[in-house]
Amino acid sequence: MLKWPDAFKWLGATFLALMLSGCGYNTLQATDEDISATWAEVLNQYQRRADLVPNLVNVVKGYAAHEREVLTRVTEARARVGAIQATPELVNDEAAFQRFVAAQGELTGAISRLLLVAENYPQLKADGAFRDLQAQLEGTENRIAVARNRYIAAVKTYNVTVRSFPSNLTAMLFGFETKPTFTVENERAIAAPPTVDFGTSAPGAAPERLPPAPPAPASGPANEGAAAGSDAAGH
Repeated sequence: MLKWPDAFKWLGATFLALMLSGCGYNTLQATDEDISATWAEVLNQYQRRADLVPNLVNVVKGYAAHEREVLTRVTEARARVGAIQATPELVNDEAAFQRFVAAQGELTGAISRLLLVAENYPQLKADGAFRDLQAQLEGTENRIAVARNRYIAAVKTYNVTVRSFPSNLTAMLFGFETKPTFTVENERAIAAPPTVDFGTSAPGAAPERLPPAPPAPASGPANEGAAAGSDAAGH
C-alpha cells in the first residue's frame, strides 16, 4: 500500500504527463524526430548527386576539354557544396540552412549547363558512360525532389505545432523553435534549369562524323570520253 507522500508523487507525475501530452509535448517530440529523419534523407540524396559530378566532368572532358569554363564552374560549385558541413544541426540555423540551399542551387545550375553543352557533341551523347551518368543524375534529382517534399511536410507539421495554442506554451517552456524550410524561391533556384543560349553551335564544337566520300571513278576510255564531252560542253 502506497504511503501518502509516495501517492502524491505518483499522482503528480501522472498529472504532469497528462498535461504535457495535452499541451503538445509528445507531438513536438515526434515531429522533431520526423524532421531529423527527412532532413537526413535530403542530405543523403544531395551527397549522392555530388558523388556523381567528378565522373560526369571526366567523361565530358574526354570529348570537350576546351569547354574549360563550364567544367570549372561545375567543379567549383561542387567544392562549395562540400565546404559546407551538412549536418542535422543545419535545420536549427536559418543562415546556415540558406547558405546550404544556395550552394546546392548553384551546383544544380552548373550541372544543367554542362548537360546542355553536351548536346553539341553527338559522340559524347552516344557514349555509354555518359548516358549512364545522365540517367543516374535524373534519378537522383527525382529522389531529391521527393526528399525535399517530405522534409517540407514534416517542417510544416512541426512549425504549426510550435505556433499553435496551447502547444506554443510548451514549445516556449522546453525551447522548441520553428525550423527553416525550402521556400518557393529556393525551389525555383534548385529545380529549374537555367536558360542558356549557345547560338547556332558552341565554339569549337566537335563536328558530326560524316560518311566516307565515294571512291573516285576509275580511268578508262568511257571516262575519257565523258571528260572530253564535258570539256566540249564547257567550250
